[in-house]
Amino acid sequence: MASTYLTKTSTTVTNDKKFTVSAWVKGSDLGGSVQAGVCGHRSTTNNGNNSFQFGVFNGGYYAAFVSNSGNDVHINKVTNRLLRDVHAWYHLVIAVDSTLGTASDRVKMYINGELQTSFSTDVNPPQDRTFLNNSCNIDVGRLTYTDGTFKYWDGAITHFHFVDGTAYPASTFGETDATTGIWKPIVSPTVTYGNNGFFLKMDNSANMGLDSSGQSNNLTTSGTIIQNKDTPSNVFNNLSSIDIPTNSSGSSGTLPTLSNASSSITNTNSAFREIRSNIYVTKGKYYFEAKPTRIGGSGAFQVGVVLRNYSSGSGERRAYQNNGNKYTPGSTSYGASFTANDIIGVALNLTDGEITFYKNGVSQGVAATDMLSGMDNVGWTASASCYDADAHFNFGNGYFGTTAVSSAQNPDDGIGIFEYDVPAGYKAICTKSLNAQEYS
Repeated sequence: MASTYLTKTSTTVTNDKKFTVSAWVKGSDLGGSVQAGVCGHRSTTNNGNNSFQFGVFNGGYYAAFVSNSGNDVHINKVTNRLLRDVHAWYHLVIAVDSTLGTASDRVKMYINGELQTSFSTDVNPPQDRTFLNNSCNIDVGRLTYTDGTFKYWDGAITHFHFVDGTAYPASTFGETDATTGIWKPIVSPTVTYGNNGFFLKMDNSANMGLDSSGQSNNLTTSGTIIQNKDTPSNVFNNLSSIDIPTNSSGSSGTLPTLSNASSSITNTNSAFREIRSNIYVTKGKYYFEAKPTRIGGSGAFQVGVVLRNYSSGSGERRAYQNNGNKYTPGSTSYGASFTANDIIGVALNLTDGEITFYKNGVSQGVAATDMLSGMDNVGWTASASCYDADAHFNFGNGYFGTTAVSSAQNPDDGIGIFEYDVPAGYKAICTKSLNAQEYS
């Protein structure tokens, strides 16, 4: 979130030549903005000339660097591997030990447990270089530029470890699941954190800076941090910045502006902008909610599902528009009209081939019964079309933008939080629910 970060002031350093940072991160739109991970300052001036900075940067580059005001010694390492899947969690680890004799051994960077050996920029620190001084800021989610301006992380972070005095490999914090073969977090790793070390689980919504390392090094929250139900072990659906529908001419369309970790859309243009979500489904029953926050005087907002063949004005879509019409795929009268701040529920039934829309918890009736007959092997995905209109989506994380749902209703499997009652048997669109339905 903009202008939101966590921070603490360092105490006596355990070892200013060795440290480790480990974090699970999930970005948003990586288009061109800096995505800040962590910034540890070396002097009380707390500017970018005296700091260690690490994270995901322009266009998905995983990088780390250290500089000082004279730029005489520094780390400057940028991997050739890009992190451009904004729907995936990445485990990033950087372990630094400047006491080692071989320069290339002094900084080790890992992605999902894999040691990175290919770099577009590869500058290692001199031997016995010091990094973190006493009484300096350690920031999570904020990067400091040399001119004193800041950039903030736009996405999600969890299981954030900072270790003062030891350089640990990625295998200390993550492991391969024996069943799925997927890299996953170690819930309680064996770590000596040192005087300034901390472990942020991000599982306490009332105190997102709570330190679980045993060191009591709690961080102070600046701004509002939203606790996201999306985790590396259960990924929830969100809107896609990659799967772009084509326009009426057959060329790549234009997306509305994405924000709030790809759960909100903004379109101030007097033209339709289409958006899809990143998870497609072919089996089971799923529910999600959308909340238009602004519909211009001549604007329009449609929410529903589409197949991959849908382009602007053609192909398969099943949608409910603010004027009360449905598109199945042609436009016909359907239910009540809706306006800004009404909450539209979408119940997709791929067991019986139906879709039903809700306005503020009230069913508008079955809108279509042919959801199976024309479905391809990819399936349906949540979608919206907006004309001079903005909206938030809730796929079960329990928020519309930055505002929590007011009534907190759960599906019958307990996974996900929604504003209104979820129909019996319907589930949030997330990997755990997919495993229970799509692959059963």
